[in-house]
Amino acid sequence: MTQTRILPADQAGLTEAAALILRGLPVAVPTETVYGLAGDATSGEAVAAIYAAKGRPSFNPLIVHVTSLTMAERVASFSPLARRLADSFWPGPLTMVLPATAGSPVASLTTAGLPTIAVRMPAHPTMRALIEAAGRPLAAPSANASGSISATRATHVARSLGGRIALVLDAGPTEVGIESTIVAVETDRLRLLRPGSITATMLADVAGVPVEATDTGAIEAPGQMTSHYAPSKPVRLEATTARAGEYLVGFGEVTGDASLSLRGDLIEAAARLFDLLHAADQSDAIAIAVAPIPHDGLGLAINDRLKRAAAPR
Repeated sequence: MTQTRILPADQAGLTEAAALILRGLPVAVPTETVYGLAGDATSGEAVAAIYAAKGRPSFNPLIVHVTSLTMAERVASFSPLARRLADSFWPGPLTMVLPATAGSPVASLTTAGLPTIAVRMPAHPTMRALIEAAGRPLAAPSANASGSISATRATHVARSLGGRIALVLDAGPTEVGIESTIVAVETDRLRLLRPGSITATMLADVAGVPVEATDTGAIEAPGQMTSHYAPSKPVRLEATTARAGEYLVGFGEVTGDASLSLRGDLIEAAARLFDLLHAADQSDAIAIAVAPIPHDGLGLAINDRLKRAAAPR
């Protein structure tokens, strides 16, 4: 079993993390969304090590993280529409699914053999510094065992992946708290593959083309498996009171054992979502109940995660 260390995300920590990545080993690193498990996106062996650490199905593609449009254009083909989105939302929590370039250095295992690639330019200084130190794009799914709750703190990573990875860089809790929005960019429309903090309305305002929700049943991007982000306990949604043995995650007027946001603030709720699911999963309760969350704006992303957490498995 590997000894998992947690180091501060300072220069010494970054140097050690980059050295591990160049040896083909994954390391956990904060982004503005959640903690990611980063590895060399150009190495099939390194990507396999990410899959192995997470126990992730090999047909689920990974997001490739870059620090510049120049780096992004080496791995993906950008249409004028994709450039417009990049200009408005990068660096930030938007992932675009684009055609892979003919000479893309990204390993086919990263894309799960698809002709497209999911690419994002993160805003978090630690992730950006690690990409620069490694000198290559990094594949980075969320830093948790596959299907379990995403990590928003270094301690969450250690709890989920302890003994499976060598290093976690700790820069405190993440800001956004849910994974990036994912859109497939087509000629005259955007297809929303995973909702996030950048909403469909925000995308439509910039793109000037329709943003369509889509669920073809095919895996096109991360986070599309039906059961995902799942605690070990059963999850019941739209709960206004707790049943016997349940830990109630509240929102607004439903206070519960702990609240995503007492004032009904969706931004606060998104940032606290995985923290409270972790707390509920670690509690003595035998099941988890979650209060109703509005199904608009950022609430769409929160409900998407909750639906997958509650899916049969």
